[in-house]
Amino acid sequence: MPRDMPPITPETLLMAYASGVFPMAEGRDDPEIFWVDPKQRGVLPLDGFRMSRSLSKTVGQSPFVVTLNEDFGGVLAGCADREETWINAEIAALYLELHRSGFAHSLEVWADHGQRLVGGVYGVTLGSAFFGESMFSRARDASKIALAYMVTLLRQQGFTLFDTQFLTDHLASLGGAEISRAQYHAQLTHALGRTADLEGPMPQSLAVRQLRTQTS
Repeated sequence: MPRDMPPITPETLLMAYASGVFPMAEGRDDPEIFWVDPKQRGVLPLDGFRMSRSLSKTVGQSPFVVTLNEDFGGVLAGCADREETWINAEIAALYLELHRSGFAHSLEVWADHGQRLVGGVYGVTLGSAFFGESMFSRARDASKIALAYMVTLLRQQGFTLFDTQFLTDHLASLGGAEISRAQYHAQLTHALGRTADLEGPMPQSLAVRQLRTQTS
């Protein structure tokens, strides 16, 4: 964002998502923010998540505790805690404000009986769209488990679009796909016309187990 432009507000950010664009910075110490609208968009089909046999075994053994919206700030900080990050101070502040207003959500993965945060994913919801922003892992399979839980929750809560922005090898191994900008905007329009609530009553039947939620 050029320095002579007015500051981005949470409302501006939501309008940007509804238009199909999202913000990034060149680095944590770069104050400028720019908007991105990729020609090829990454999505994670909610009916196409691929769980490997080893990941399914890990989930079945339940070595982690998984929560929803229990430590949004911790997940955000974990996602930014890397050598190169697009999350600068202004972007972090915007997502914290969206979380306080109910538009941004985090899913946390905890080790040591829920005492140590080792992974998670966060994103923004509008209509039946979930715009996945970032994820992190400090333990083997923690980010994959976070995605498995998030996909299950989104599908069972009536969401229709999981936007991953870009397609990485990691996401492709889990079923992620790349679609054209036109295809993405068509899916986005459909999703914005529907209603879904990530914080609604939790379904009794989940594709993955040992899920507890707590909102804050």
